[in-house]
Amino acid sequence: MIKQFEEKKFSIPKLKGISTKMIEEHLKLYAGYVKNTNLINSMIDMYSKVDDEGGKYSVSEITRRFSFEYNGMRNHEIYFSHFEGGPKEISKDGELYKSIEYIWGSFDVWLTRFKTIATTRGVGWAILYFDKKEKVLINAWVDEQHLGQLQNCEVILALDMWEHSFVADYQPSGKKNYIEDFFVNLNWQTCEHNLANALK
Repeated sequence: MIKQFEEKKFSIPKLKGISTKMIEEHLKLYAGYVKNTNLINSMIDMYSKVDDEGGKYSVSEITRRFSFEYNGMRNHEIYFSHFEGGPKEISKDGELYKSIEYIWGSFDVWLTRFKTIATTRGVGWAILYFDKKEKVLINAWVDEQHLGQLQNCEVILALDMWEHSFVADYQPSGKKNYIEDFFVNLNWQTCEHNLANALK
């Protein structure tokens, strides 16, 4: 039986800088990723039953697209979850804050580096990962959403840097303002929860 993924619903309050209209349009794009993930799964199943070279070729080419749609779905679920419950500061007594300070020397040093990564030219994601093997946090840039994802790592914080996430509100020149507003709106408890789950 082919797995059908369900579109998640998010309760997002009014945000600073990021308009309700922008969020509504962005959620429609997320819904498209869910739809296309399910569609590709169904197509892979269908073409797998065609026992000729054309069927085999179709399966391999469609499978190439799966990671793009699937990661788009999952990354957006983490991104939108960061806004739920309204902005909340990171707990300085929590594991996430302590780990960031241990690795980067200070929270501010990490934050500056992460924001710099987010300004990378091109479309993609700035992501804070937890490496489950080495038990360490890692900053990374992921091109689009499927090139550069780190193996055996859990996403702790995901910042969407595709133009669709900010251009309508900030214009292309306002990328840095969008990044600043993302952190103003961020509910750090969601990141702390992601780390707690990764540590299990």
